[in-house]
Amino acid sequence: MSAILELSGVRAAYDRITVLHGVDLQVAAGQVVALLGPNGAGKTTTLRVASGVHPLESGRLRLGGRDMTGADPRDLARAGVCLIPEGRGVFPNLSVRDNLLMMTFTGRSRAEIEEIAFQRFPILHRRASQAAGTLSGGEQQMLALARGLATDPAVLLLDELSMGLAPLIVGRLYEQVAEIARQGVAVLVVEQFAAAVLDIADHAAVLVRGRVQRQGHPDGGLRAELSALYLGSSA
Repeated sequence: MSAILELSGVRAAYDRITVLHGVDLQVAAGQVVALLGPNGAGKTTTLRVASGVHPLESGRLRLGGRDMTGADPRDLARAGVCLIPEGRGVFPNLSVRDNLLMMTFTGRSRAEIEEIAFQRFPILHRRASQAAGTLSGGEQQMLALARGLATDPAVLLLDELSMGLAPLIVGRLYEQVAEIARQGVAVLVVEQFAAAVLDIADHAAVLVRGRVQRQGHPDGGLRAELSALYLGSSA
């Protein structure tokens, strides 16, 4: 299975403090890869590097086999990389419909974007005129996902999708993520709490202090090792 997104030997730093120490990670089309680890492990930085938001000190970023190291975030976005950051990334004072309207810059019509969003998340149709900031946390995550899907991504990067949400809502959101992957999207999910994502992940990597300590199929012994690899897992 060939990788759509590939990080090779990636090192990255903040103010001369290195936070990623040679990270190797691959995500193929149709695959969900879970990036797990404790707070401060470098998980969000990995996503920021993959989306071009944070520079590499060394290493390579490839997209569809093409070297995109040092590419501008806008170029990576145009090439199909979509980052949904922690905190959901919606405009709270705008209605659901206006949040979706802003995605017409992708070249899709308002009608097409709304059809994609409302078909996948019917609750958003019922909330179409409601201000995004008044939605529940789960509904805001649905809106963030809907906005991301409007870009027709090849790679979807998700940061802490479960943050602040009830387990039942998290389970439903990850069912949607699995469905998105089945449509051929490469999905890289950052999670601190393993139990939230492992049931739908095809592959998992555990990042500890900026290094990948273990990776493989979730049922290949990795699930049982998580507590030993880092404190705070809920596998």
